Amino acid sequence: MIPAGSGTTSIGLRGVHKSYGRNLALDGIELDVAEGEFFCLLGPSGAGKTTTLKTVAGLEEPDSGAVELGGRDMTGVEPYDRGVAVCFESYALYPHRSAYDNLVSPLRSPKYRLPAAEARTRIHEIAELLGIEQLLERPVGALSNGQRQRVALGRVLVRPARAFLLDEPLSHLDAKLRQAMRAELKAIGDVRHTTTLYVTHDSVEALALGDRIGVIRDGRIVQTGTREEIWHRPYDTFVARAFGRPLINLLPGTVTADGHFGSAEGGFEVPLDVPAPPGTAVQLGVRPRDVTLGEAGGGAAGDGGDGAAGDGGTGGSGWVELTGTVYVTEVLGRATEVTVRLGSRQLSLVAPRAAAAGLRTDDPVRLRADLENLLLFEADRPERPGRRITR
Repeated sequence: MIPAGSGTTSIGLRGVHKSYGRNLALDGIELDVAEGEFFCLLGPSGAGKTTTLKTVAGLEEPDSGAVELGGRDMTGVEPYDRGVAVCFESYALYPHRSAYDNLVSPLRSPKYRLPAAEARTRIHEIAELLGIEQLLERPVGALSNGQRQRVALGRVLVRPARAFLLDEPLSHLDAKLRQAMRAELKAIGDVRHTTTLYVTHDSVEALALGDRIGVIRDGRIVQTGTREEIWHRPYDTFVARAFGRPLINLLPGTVTADGHFGSAEGGFEVPLDVPAPPGTAVQLGVRPRDVTLGEAGGGAAGDGGDGAAGDGGTGGSGWVELTGTVYVTEVLGRATEVTVRLGSRQLSLVAPRAAAAGLRTDDPVRLRADLENLLLFEADRPERPGRRITR
C-alpha cells in the first residue's frame, strides 16, 4: 500500500496578483482547496493555471495577496519547507541518470531520507503502479516523452507530501494510457487522501478526477463547484463551452413580450419564463446529448426551423419540439453526431446510431428537448462571455 505520508493540508489563495512586465498572469485569484480534496483547475493555455500552481509551491512570489497552507501564510517560506510535491509538464528530470535514480532522488534528501531497502521497496511499488518497472535501469534521456512523464509523476508520488501539485501530468500520454492513468490517479487519491491541485486543459480529466473543479480565465477564477454544479449550472458561456463534446449549442434570440425565449429569426419560441425584460438579447444553451431525434411530422409544427412547445405529458417539466433539415452526419462508434439546420442556424446532437441510420443531407427531422435541460445566458459581449440567467 502506498504510504500515507506525513499528513495533508488545505490550500488557500487570497487575492493573489502576479504580473510579468505588462502581462497580468493572475488577477486577484481567490481559491480554497479543502484538506484531502482532489481539486482540478481547468482552463486554456495562458489562463494562469501553471502560474497559480507555481505560486502555491513558492516557485513564484505573488505581487500581492497571500498563499496559505493549512491556514498559515506562506509569505517568506521557502519551497523546500512548504511540504508540497510538484510534477511539472516539462518533466524536470535528470536526463543523464536512470529512471530509478530520478525516482529515488527525493528519498535521498536530508528531509525525506529513507534506508536503502525501504526506498527500493517504495520505488518498485510506484513503478509497478505507473507501468515503468522495466524502465528503471534505463537513462531518462533514452525514454519517450510519455515514459519520462510517468517517471516525473512517480518522483512526486514516491515521497511523503502535505499536498500534490500536478501540472498537466498526463498531457504527453497516448489516449489509452491517459485513460488508465486517470483511473490510477483517482485510486491513489482515494487511498492517500492527500490534498491535490491538478492543473489541466482537458475537461474530461477534470470531470473524471475532480472532487471539485475550478475554471480559470484570464487569471481569474470564473466558477468553482462539483462536476454536477459546473455541468448543470455553468456561470457563463465560457464555462458551458469548456465541458462536453460536441460543444454546447448556443442559439441567439431575444426575450419575447410573454417573457419567453424567441429565436433571433423568429422561427420558434421556447416557454422558459425568462427573468429579463422583453427585447433583452439572450442565448439558448442546448447540449447535444440532451436532444432526441425523430422523423419530421407526428405533430411537429412548421418546417425549416419552425417549432412548437408543449407539456409533453411529463407532469410539469415540459418539452420543446423543433423541425429542421439534416446538414451532415458523423458516425462516432455506437452513436452518431447529427448537425441540423434550423433556418440559417445549426444545432448539433448525438443520437444512437440506429436512430440516425439512413439520414442524408436535407432530410427533414424532428428534434425534442426537455425544458429542464435547457440553459439561458445573456448575449456574449466583446469584453466577457454571456452570463447564465437564473431560472
